[in-house]
Amino acid sequence: MDDKLFDSIADQELTSLRDRLDECDPDDLECELSMGVLTISFPDGARFVVNSHRAAGQIWMAAFKTAWHFTPKEEDGRWVWRTEKDELRATLSRVLSEKVGKKIPL
Repeated sequence: MDDKLFDSIADQELTSLRDRLDECDPDDLECELSMGVLTISFPDGARFVVNSHRAAGQIWMAAFKTAWHFTPKEEDGRWVWRTEKDELRATLSRVLSEKVGKKIPL
């Protein structure tokens, strides 16, 4: 995949995640997207980070002292970010829901 396509689909994914997370109660979490890095902050000072990594051609996520590296796969005409066993949105939804104690759908 060329850099231009990667940047485009990674930016679209991170922007979409930010837009969904902006709908959450700010008492649960806040997020900021800057230069390909989505930072999700919690009232207790914890942070999760989801970022575009062009050199690896992946979106990386760090949460709960765990890291995931998601690779884009085209499925049914849309891009889905996956590891061998996890999908980005489902994984982020799960770890956010665990953190705030209620369902965070993405």
